[in-house]
Amino acid sequence: MARSLPRHAVGIPAGRRPIGIDLFAGAGGMSLGFERAGFDVAAAVEVDPIHAAVHSYNFPHCTTIPRSVSDLTGDAIRRLAGIGGGDVDVVFGGAPCQGFSMIGRRAFDDPRNGLVREFVRLTAELDARGFVFENVRGLTVGRHREFLHDLIAEFGRLGYSVLVPWRVLNAMHYGVPQNRRRLILMGVRRGLPLPRHPAPTNGDPGRPGLGLPPGPTCADALGDLPEAEDHPELLSGDEVETDAWGPPSAYASRLRCLGNDAWAFAHPRTWNPSLLTSSAVARHTAISRRRFAATAPGTVEPTSRFHRLSAEGVANTLRAGTDSSRGAFTSPRPIHYARARCVTVREMARLHGFPDWFRFHRTKWHGARQIGNAVPPPLAQAAASEMIRALGFVPTRPSTPVGPGDEALLGMGMADAARHWDVPVAIAPRARKNGDGPLRRTAGVPAGNGFEHIREPSVRAVSDIGDDIPATAGKSPGRARPATGRMVPHMPAVDRRNAP
Repeated sequence: MARSLPRHAVGIPAGRRPIGIDLFAGAGGMSLGFERAGFDVAAAVEVDPIHAAVHSYNFPHCTTIPRSVSDLTGDAIRRLAGIGGGDVDVVFGGAPCQGFSMIGRRAFDDPRNGLVREFVRLTAELDARGFVFENVRGLTVGRHREFLHDLIAEFGRLGYSVLVPWRVLNAMHYGVPQNRRRLILMGVRRGLPLPRHPAPTNGDPGRPGLGLPPGPTCADALGDLPEAEDHPELLSGDEVETDAWGPPSAYASRLRCLGNDAWAFAHPRTWNPSLLTSSAVARHTAISRRRFAATAPGTVEPTSRFHRLSAEGVANTLRAGTDSSRGAFTSPRPIHYARARCVTVREMARLHGFPDWFRFHRTKWHGARQIGNAVPPPLAQAAASEMIRALGFVPTRPSTPVGPGDEALLGMGMADAARHWDVPVAIAPRARKNGDGPLRRTAGVPAGNGFEHIREPSVRAVSDIGDDIPATAGKSPGRARPATGRMVPHMPAVDRRNAP
């Protein structure tokens, strides 16, 4: 029996994939989740040039806009994405915010929450049919809650209905082996049917509830991966071709793109399944390895405060570290459940729900930061699937494969990435912290240099916790361009009073 479309979906051309715009895109966790649900992501806005370069590599068919949302209008995004006056079905993203109220002012008007206001503004200017707003669960408690109420009221003032009560979702209940709770706020243009909160697909590992099967464990996520320390190539690079793959769990099979449903409704990628990527190893001291080995799974190592994974449990929340305004400190990666070392970036990606074809920056610091900042793709996919249903679309499977972008995009330092996009270097230098000692300056990088230049793929791991210092010798990677897709050149700040 043919599926009947709701009344609001009549007039949507058969087979049309809904269009999404990703704001605050990072490396692309939400972009991937929405694509897997059946969206075509037409544009991704990301102010950090390094993140923008990695997004462009993974989504060469999407227009990457390396600008602040504050400098853009809805019309400018439409023009750069090449969609003209066509429909924008959903705007999605997770804007940074603090959420504190100011005396005598709405929390929404607090200048510290400006990026959230820009998300609301651009949703309205793009005349999107719906939106998905992701943020930390802390926005729902205490004095932050006032800001959330103001945010919902502002969407209402601009003609959007919001799904209330809001809900905090745990990625662990949507097929991700990680305890990660996030606020997901969804809404649609007034008059359209509201989406539902996505129903959990599984319970906690070892403690299935509500009749749901248990979710994947850390062992399910990592057990089939080749051991990075068995490959000396990973002392100086982040990839190696290997046949040392083990038998995969059902979860790992999906991430290795094995089986007919591995791509869901995303564009299939061309890639080398034998290549182990994002796996540069850390050079831990013998003292640290003894401490790591003595730490029981599921507990915290007392000196470094690193969490050790439990094979039959899930990871704690993977974090990105602090931003440049707070010292740009590396976030500690957890200790492997079976090895006396921290997990690799690829192992972090497995714990976050990223497939193996997805690439990250070649250095451990930037790669881990990109994962810690990302929304787990399966969680984003769950929310996006509810938006697809509410808007009346029937998801379709693309048949044409998409190739990757230029690999030089994965190895750029900040100066090179800024030059690639023709934008200013606006991110402050990072500080390092040795796991056993005080702060120290990056070796070989002059004071005030900002971020290091990288000669692909040389990476030199030197600190106790595995922080890496890319080699500074050699030529800059220059202005590499993606092999396919579109690169948006530098744009001057847009005066919204005279927007195009």
